[in-house]
Amino acid sequence: MTSERIVFVVAGLMILLSLTLSQLHHPYWLFLTAFVGLNLFQSGFTQFCPLAIILRKIGVPSEAQKATSCCQK
Repeated sequence: MTSERIVFVVAGLMILLSLTLSQLHHPYWLFLTAFVGLNLFQSGFTQFCPLAIILRKIGVPSEAQKATSCCQK
């Protein structure tokens, strides 16, 4: 799995979790949904994503790295 896919999975999971918690516990959990949405929005413009940086440091390949590694011999 690539870092981009992991970012999408984690973002979707956090949104669903915060929506569920806002219905079952307290509406303030919607602030987590807003935070994730704003982070996705700004990363589309700035290419800055904290989770992607962490994944890169632990060695998870990106789509570009995976594409170039299969073609080199």
